[in-house]
Amino acid sequence: MAKKSKLLAENSKNVFKLRRNVDTLNTIIESGHIGDFIRVTEALQEKQLARIAEDIASRPNVRIVLLAGPSSSGKTSTSKRLSVQLMTCMKLPVALSMDNWFVNRDKTPLDEFGEKDFESIHSVDLPQFNKDLKDLIAGKEIKLPTYNFHTGMREYNGETMKLNEDAILIIEGIHALNPMLTEELPEDFKYRIFAAPIRQIAISDTEFISSDENRLIRRLTRDSQTRNRTAQQTIANWPSVRRGEEKWILPFRCYADSIFDTSMMYELAAIKDKAIDLLNKVPTDCEEYDLAKRLIGYLEKFIAITDDEIPRTSLLREFIGGSIFDVG
Repeated sequence: MAKKSKLLAENSKNVFKLRRNVDTLNTIIESGHIGDFIRVTEALQEKQLARIAEDIASRPNVRIVLLAGPSSSGKTSTSKRLSVQLMTCMKLPVALSMDNWFVNRDKTPLDEFGEKDFESIHSVDLPQFNKDLKDLIAGKEIKLPTYNFHTGMREYNGETMKLNEDAILIIEGIHALNPMLTEELPEDFKYRIFAAPIRQIAISDTEFISSDENRLIRRLTRDSQTRNRTAQQTIANWPSVRRGEEKWILPFRCYADSIFDTSMMYELAAIKDKAIDLLNKVPTDCEEYDLAKRLIGYLEKFIAITDDEIPRTSLLREFIGGSIFDVG
């Protein structure tokens, strides 16, 4: 038992060391103790969320949690897990999707190329959204809209919402940290969280997998399972995704009350086989091939692990499947 406890302690230290040396992870895998390492990693991440939930609960005026982050940061899983932690603080979390406040499609603003810009903050009906939030916080019942993505119209189908005094709204999305989204609400009503994989993963002393490349690997794996998209399609769309992030997400991270690091030191070992299989299907004669080849080179540095010991509550499940949460 003493030997086991010592191993767990060493693994806890290695969670922080691994960003500088992937060999640390491979050594743990080869030693047969990856299960312990996964559990330590997940516990440390859960500890982050518990602290954030306690910080929210310590602010009596907070009624809205605004959660934003770039693509494939694990925002959906983060909001679900944060909801559980808020319940331990005797709060009642209620999810609200800002998608339902999209303007009708014919009112969607255009981008610099004359195309409809669905990622613009102005694709949201900001006056109505702010009014409905103010009414909810005031204890009033509102008519809850639903956005029909087939017709491109916002609809009202008789659904209503009313909050009790212990309720906290959790709003997750690309514009969550943008001050314009909730500009009519007092600042002390809001708590802002920026979620993203922060730590880079080191392949050698001079070579790193950036957090952006980490997110791309997550995204192409998820897109294959849930959106029937090839790795080539996901890579081809990545520059557009990154431009949207630079314009609508990253400039507002300075407003965050908390930063939640969604990186997991073992994740590329767990995602390796799925990702390489998808990347190997990228044609050699297309523009996306060079990046696909580079990502394969990174992933081949890791010893692959199965997902048997990854908890169903893990954020990684949002990308590899098997999550206990509704993250589709």
